[in-house]
Amino acid sequence: MATYTLPELPYDYSALAPVISPEIIELHHDKHHAAYVKGANDTLEQLAEARDKDQWGSINGLEKNLAFHLSGHILHSIYWHNMTGDGGGEPLEKDGVGELADAIAESFGSFEKFKAQLTKASATTQGSGWGVLAYEPVTGRLIVEQIYDHQGNVGQGSVPILVFDAWEHAFYLQYKNQKVDFIEAMWRVVNWQDVAKRYAAAKERANNLLLAP
Repeated sequence: MATYTLPELPYDYSALAPVISPEIIELHHDKHHAAYVKGANDTLEQLAEARDKDQWGSINGLEKNLAFHLSGHILHSIYWHNMTGDGGGEPLEKDGVGELADAIAESFGSFEKFKAQLTKASATTQGSGWGVLAYEPVTGRLIVEQIYDHQGNVGQGSVPILVFDAWEHAFYLQYKNQKVDFIEAMWRVVNWQDVAKRYAAAKERANNLLLAP
């Protein structure tokens, strides 16, 4: 039995149009995300075989592959739920996400300053990567991370709560090479209810990070 499975989309392929076309959602989820799930499962099988045979010549490559595919699976699983056809705007107290709004203002100075930073971090990724809003448990602050591929340049222990996929497969069919236009459009489908739930959960579990015995 596979360890990891491809989650179902929380909406149909057309739910995020016109920001993201149905064709992109279908290819992105059914092909690209599925490939990361398969890659993670295949790598786990290869690691099990290496343990059984006590053969470690490919350990570096296998560990890198596991990090790549598993991180791709995790980030995409968050990505689908971070979006909704009824989303957008900014988090507001009247919408029941005031705690998240306050945290953003405290960590970045204002929502507009946060939006500018995450937009720039996402749109200027070199090659393939992500822009991520994460909860940093050591200080209890929110931080923006610019991730290359799926797993590089990440602060240890940080918990992603809002992710912008800046890989070309996320937008090229619709936006061509205009990554910045895609990132700007993404703000129209952000599901702040989902982000707020992830923020609250990350805060509750912050003490799980053991800094000293």
